[in-house]
Amino acid sequence: MMKWYPISMVTANKIKLNDGFWGEKINTIRKTSINHGFEKCKSEGRLENFLIAGGKMNGKVRGQMPFDDTDVYKIVEGASNALLNSPDEKLSKYLDEVIETIGIGQEKDGYITTWFTIDPLNPPYKWIEKTGKRWAGEISSHELYNSGHLIEAACVHHEATGKRNLLDIAIKNADLLVENFGPGKHTIPPGHQIVETGLVKLYRITGNEKYAELAKYFLELRGNPQTHKLFGDYSQDHKPVVKQTEAVGHAVRAVYMYAAMTDMAAIYDDRAYQDAVNAIWDNTFRKKTYITGGIGSRHDKESFGDEYELPNTTAYCETCAAIGSILWNQRLFMLTGNSIYFDIIERSLFNGVIPGMSLDGTKFFYVNPLEADNKFVFNRGAGYRQEWFDCSCCPTNIIRFIPAIPGLLYAVSGNDIFVNLFASGSAGIGFNGSKINVVQRTDYPWKGDIKITVNPEKESEFNLKIRIPGWVTGKIFAGDLYNYLGSVNKQYTIKINGVEEHHRVESGYVTINKKWKKNDRIDINFPMEIRRVISSDKILANRNLSALEYGPLVYCVEEIDNPLLNDILMPDDAVLSVERKNDLLGEINIIKGKVPAVSGNKHHDLFAIPYYAWANRTTGAMKIWLPRS
Repeated sequence: MMKWYPISMVTANKIKLNDGFWGEKINTIRKTSINHGFEKCKSEGRLENFLIAGGKMNGKVRGQMPFDDTDVYKIVEGASNALLNSPDEKLSKYLDEVIETIGIGQEKDGYITTWFTIDPLNPPYKWIEKTGKRWAGEISSHELYNSGHLIEAACVHHEATGKRNLLDIAIKNADLLVENFGPGKHTIPPGHQIVETGLVKLYRITGNEKYAELAKYFLELRGNPQTHKLFGDYSQDHKPVVKQTEAVGHAVRAVYMYAAMTDMAAIYDDRAYQDAVNAIWDNTFRKKTYITGGIGSRHDKESFGDEYELPNTTAYCETCAAIGSILWNQRLFMLTGNSIYFDIIERSLFNGVIPGMSLDGTKFFYVNPLEADNKFVFNRGAGYRQEWFDCSCCPTNIIRFIPAIPGLLYAVSGNDIFVNLFASGSAGIGFNGSKINVVQRTDYPWKGDIKITVNPEKESEFNLKIRIPGWVTGKIFAGDLYNYLGSVNKQYTIKINGVEEHHRVESGYVTINKKWKKNDRIDINFPMEIRRVISSDKILANRNLSALEYGPLVYCVEEIDNPLLNDILMPDDAVLSVERKNDLLGEINIIKGKVPAVSGNKHHDLFAIPYYAWANRTTGAMKIWLPRS
């Protein structure tokens, strides 16, 4: 019997968010982005490819990427996550129509990759080897990547609707993989990882251990020249996964693989896997991560750079990589119960993922630089947000991921309930044979006040573990990559039924143990103040620069608010203040102040906004890091 993580997340269908910060983001996806994505899939031929592959239409492959099928799968997954939050019969019915179309493109034995089925000898992608054989060109064909996103979408759709129409398509495909990969069969790993985590999810739903075994087999093929010609470090195929200690290569492929390795550590209680992911994590978040939580510093091969190689204007910080980082860190939390992983998740959510989508949910950043200079066209050939891309992995990944955020808020283990993130809403948590209703009321991330009401079905004794964010305690990530400048207020308060109590913090959580009864109330206040961040001198791009944070948000200055952007100096003693703007970029806190000019004896009015909201009004220059002297 295989093991599983000692900590379980409370699933999104048990949680209802109100129209606070994250509730609004999810509503934008549900009301706008899902439809926008499906319309683009129609106009760009994504859905048509399934019909051509199934012989229902004549034609050639449309699209420019061998993984275009996954755009459809990811939007189906996002829509399914939205159904977990808000049942919608019209949307559910439309998904059934899309799934029927997907099924048409599946071959009788379960194989499904439309470009290959349509014309295997003439792939419309110049970099793919013309083998005419399934999986033979896996280094670039993305056949297994397509399978991975299909399986991931099918698992969520089944969870949301109880239907098996997409799940049966995925199982048929997964069974084909089990039949065709293994010793004496195909011995080539996925070119682009994600099938591994998909197979693990399928194992969890079906109980069929062969899916988890295949995921482990795919991982253990890597770095083994006896089984295939190695893909190299771009695909993390330069050495066996348990021998890897550094984050290298294509950042999205990497974090998807590290998530799967963490699954193996949990399922097989495998110390070698756990040691490897711990070493890679240390390298990633102590030496290779931006203040925004973004990862991947090079446009070349969308890859990690060297240690401390974190340029700002040419930063890559792919939106998909931030999502993959969250999925990996969530697993590490489930394995250890340490809040440091949720510190990274929170930072990445606010500053790494949502900058990738416009406030109206219809325009996207593939790349998320920390500085824009009006010269470098960073966003797949543009210096502004785009409605779609030839490679549209990021828009569809945002659509699939944001509606899943409620599933990050709470977790359970033994006699513990974890409160990981702060958002207005309620959760019905099945716990020790009973049900606990937990309600949050908060204006987070704009204010640090959180009210939690606990309503057990019957009086129950258990531990409520509340995460104390790293930004509260003065810690950014692990190590000394970034630090707050000067002294910061760390004096948070926790009151239980109106009485302030002091509790020990373990692994980043305050543990409150009591016999809980209906309407027990916890009032939390985290001190929000403007904080200046400096980085290690090893990050050459940031020497003599500082950045601004307020609560969990990183701030930036835009040219539209600061016309002489390159003349702004932000000395350490500059007097700054926070102001609520109810009619700007939705509703935000801005940071303002009078600051000196680089050029001489004059001053500028500094006006800073949350980084996630930049480039929503006009194109123009932007900076997170500003000169201190």
